[in-house]
Amino acid sequence: MPERRRGAALEKALLDAAWEELTAGGYAAFTMDAVVRRAGTSPPVLYRRWSDRDALVRATIAHILEKHLLDVPDTGSLREDVLGLMREINATRVQLITVMSVHLAACHRETGISPGDLIPPGPEKSADVLFDRAVERGEATPERLTERIKSLPFDLLRQEILTTFAPASDHVLEEIVDTVFLPLVR
Repeated sequence: MPERRRGAALEKALLDAAWEELTAGGYAAFTMDAVVRRAGTSPPVLYRRWSDRDALVRATIAHILEKHLLDVPDTGSLREDVLGLMREINATRVQLITVMSVHLAACHRETGISPGDLIPPGPEKSADVLFDRAVERGEATPERLTERIKSLPFDLLRQEILTTFAPASDHVLEEIVDTVFLPLVR
């Protein structure tokens, strides 16, 4: 007989099952019952933690982001810091980007919640330290580092991933940084 899960172990198992269910069938096919079956538990166990599927989706996305926190590089160079962060995203976030953009389209249609609304505040903004260091080193002009410009290399990477459903080549990452991003911040 399998050991009964409790506390953090149970919550992790539920959220992992929810992620598997979300990636397998998208939001349209995502149900609390399907998560219960996949997790091998009972409905009350799930509903005690999340009252509906939208709350469960939000918790699942937060769980996956927390599980895969990004390390913000500190190489001493804005170019290498941005490339390093893009390489890490490229290596670890293709599935998450695809799921959030493609599978959660039904969530947006049904609820008006966009994939960006599902990302909890906090860790994703940690890249700001990367830009602050670049300003301190004189590699970037603070007035040019608008929110749009700071997000540009990552937005272009996301677009590349969504166009190919695969990680971008290193050549593409370097092209984004060298020919598009860096000229805008200097």
